[in-house]
Amino acid sequence: MSVMRINPTRMELTRIKRRLVTANRGHKLLKDKRDEMVRQFIILIRKNMELRQELEKELAGAFSKFAVARALMEPKALEQAMLYPARHAQIDLSKKNVMSVQVPRITVDDESLQETTLAYGFLDTSEQLDGAISELANLLPKMIELAEVEKACNMLADEIEKTRRRVNALEYVMIPQFEETIRFISMKLDENERSSITRLMKVKDIIADRN
Repeated sequence: MSVMRINPTRMELTRIKRRLVTANRGHKLLKDKRDEMVRQFIILIRKNMELRQELEKELAGAFSKFAVARALMEPKALEQAMLYPARHAQIDLSKKNVMSVQVPRITVDDESLQETTLAYGFLDTSEQLDGAISELANLLPKMIELAEVEKACNMLADEIEKTRRRVNALEYVMIPQFEETIRFISMKLDENERSSITRLMKVKDIIADRN
């Protein structure tokens, strides 16, 4: 580990020791933050996995009905039937703090989800299409929740990586450099002190010889 380029004085030694104390304190705080973020990340990942598995299972049923409807209906009639949304969702976007990370929070107005409208006539459509649209509409809140959790996971993962790099920089670069510099300055100061003592002893001997 390289030594910092500074003058080996007692003032610099005191300053580097203070910086070492601060670096050690910061290293501990960052490690604690990283560990807690990892814990929160694991909780979110498990929730994300459960939501995704549940949603994919339910989506498979809706898509299966949609595939049957597509096979039974004329393409133009199907296209016209899908032009208008079956449900309007009113959502509110905000943020919440997870270990100093501002992750998105998506709140859905339950009243706006109560009514599902089929904006087409029943003459040229199949009941499979009605079922598929109804199931997809019912899955909308869960899709929004999954989007919120996935975004939180991505943001936490990025912050964990940044914190990990800071922890490694302190642990393997800055703190060892401070410690090596402190040893270097201490060694230089000891050498200077020994040299001074040696000079004083020689001066004392010279004075004694003259007397």
